[in-house]
Amino acid sequence: MSTVFDHDRALELLRAGSGNPAADFRDGQLTAIQAVCKQGSRVLVVQKTGWGKSFVYFIATKLLRDAGRGPALLISPLLALMRNQMAAAERMGLRARTVNSTNTDQWQAVEEQVSRREIDILLISPERLNAPDFVRGPLAQLNPSLVVIDEAHCISDWGHDFRPDYRRVGRLVQTLPNVSLLATTATASNRVMADLQRELGPELTVQRGDLHRPSLTLQSLRLPSQPARLAWLAQTLPGLEGSGIIYALTTRDAALVAEWLQICGIDARAYSGAMDSGDRERLEDVLIANQCKALVATTALGMGYDKPDLGFVIHYQVPGSVVAYYQQVGRAGRALPSAYGVLLSGEEELSITDWFIRCAFPTREQVERLLDALEHAPEEGCSEAELLAQLNLPKGRLQQALKILSLETPAPIGKQGSRWQRLPADLQPAFWQRVERLTELRQAEAEQMQAYVDLPFGEHMAFLIEALDGDPSTVGPPSLPPLPEAVPGDLAREAGSFLRHRPITLEPRKQWPAGGLPSYGLKGRIPVDRQAEAGKALCCWSDAGWAERVKRGKYSTGRFDAALVEECLRLIQQWRPAPPPEWVTCIPSRRHPELVPAFAEQLAAALGLAFVPALEKVQDTAEQRTRQNSSQQARNLDGSLAITAAIPSGPCLLIDDMVDSRWTFTVAAWLLRENGSGPVFPLALAQTGQSD
Repeated sequence: MSTVFDHDRALELLRAGSGNPAADFRDGQLTAIQAVCKQGSRVLVVQKTGWGKSFVYFIATKLLRDAGRGPALLISPLLALMRNQMAAAERMGLRARTVNSTNTDQWQAVEEQVSRREIDILLISPERLNAPDFVRGPLAQLNPSLVVIDEAHCISDWGHDFRPDYRRVGRLVQTLPNVSLLATTATASNRVMADLQRELGPELTVQRGDLHRPSLTLQSLRLPSQPARLAWLAQTLPGLEGSGIIYALTTRDAALVAEWLQICGIDARAYSGAMDSGDRERLEDVLIANQCKALVATTALGMGYDKPDLGFVIHYQVPGSVVAYYQQVGRAGRALPSAYGVLLSGEEELSITDWFIRCAFPTREQVERLLDALEHAPEEGCSEAELLAQLNLPKGRLQQALKILSLETPAPIGKQGSRWQRLPADLQPAFWQRVERLTELRQAEAEQMQAYVDLPFGEHMAFLIEALDGDPSTVGPPSLPPLPEAVPGDLAREAGSFLRHRPITLEPRKQWPAGGLPSYGLKGRIPVDRQAEAGKALCCWSDAGWAERVKRGKYSTGRFDAALVEECLRLIQQWRPAPPPEWVTCIPSRRHPELVPAFAEQLAAALGLAFVPALEKVQDTAEQRTRQNSSQQARNLDGSLAITAAIPSGPCLLIDDMVDSRWTFTVAAWLLRENGSGPVFPLALAQTGQSD
């Protein structure tokens, strides 16, 4: 194999890229660059966060380009990571471009630059490998001399951010036998490395460094209740040096923690994948510039985020695996003499982690129903919307099943344009064997993280390194003292009050589902004067506090107590819907015919308004919570509600006990407005979830 390695040029590039004229290579960097510069090499670099893996592939790319070799293809999992990588590449004189979901308006220009050989490195997400036009177009024209797979543990089935499309990377590599390959990651146990060798080829050479982070002081605290953890954060953050990240398992919790900290005078901002890319990029820059104390983030802010002076990383709940935790906590203290990594453990994390494990793969029944639907589909196949209308599957689960099954070898399904088709191949038994094995492994990894929570101070780093099959013998004592564990009682009570008094906004639906509601003759956009207004839910079903009273009333006592009436009064006074409601009605139920009407009547009396039972359930339907996607939930209501009383013309308060998809409120509001009501304001006691 020929090489284009040049030591002096490599050092010059390192100093230019780092902006440090005295910079020198870290242990292992030069060896890795030299290996990658050999044509046809296969190299896996496993080094801790902050070691400088990006310097390896950018310097190697520049050396290859200087020697007249082809450009590099960099496969990267996160947009935040891509933005940092683009900036770093350009500092080293590389012409870097990207093709991802946020810059579709630039795809044509990038393709033209590829065809004119004006690009040194092209950054893509793994999902681009599933786009035939891209594979046949820019990728075919690129003719790379180097393929870089960043965060390569995602290829592994055990990778903490397993993305099905990463499996395409291994297949791509197999079609490029003379191209150099560099795979990089900060976390790879022996199990993961064996998986990578299976996907990328047995000739993969592994260069592995020390995983120990002497600057990082780790600690764990078991604080089961949300008020206790919120109080601990509010008490602790002001005393921590610098800025940092607080990780939460869900988008909702990220928003909740950020809001609480802001109330406490701490500048914290919520960050999640649900935000648009511009807002995420702005928040990343805010944190980089130390213009806030913390970002409260989901895993959307994680791998590759380049801020070497993060003073702390705190987890609001325990993530599902050591791989995930080491990746995230490793963001802290990369260029600081000391930093904190604190893991808080709460009672809700077990159910959240269990949900993630159960939803990682479709069930046998779901797969059978999907394959049967495609077997009996028209010759051209089915769109995703048509499958959702046929199958009682959550949208995310259907999308996941379609993607996972299409990646099997041989694949039982395939996609032509926007339509999915059944292929002749059967799903192999090995698929289910893998699902069962991985489910068991993920459960074991979750138990391992619970063992981590109970470690005494000073033993956490060694535990992580040993769990990742590293050498824990180099771990010394923590560089910082433990943070206080005590939770101020008054602050915890304030946090509990915050949770109880934090209403949830219910945004109105503006479009009927695909195919409409035939019984009502509805389809397309919902006219503004037939939509519900923005509504409120008193609490989230999974929270402590008011949710416990709602559950007790619905499933134990058969009545909602007076405290819920009083709290709804307080909520309405805070909400102040405009124009103010002049009458009250409710969603009827054949299963619990008195429960919600009795509550709505009490609330109406407390408000001094008339209660009018204007709606009737005219046909039995399945419980909405059993319908698992938006199309199914909407159709479940088609023709089931009717108006049975004269409708007052003023604004209306529409009451229900629980809300999930918002379709019940949507249909009821349309009926009320169609029959003469003024604006309709939905109010639910609890939100059980937010369906697609």
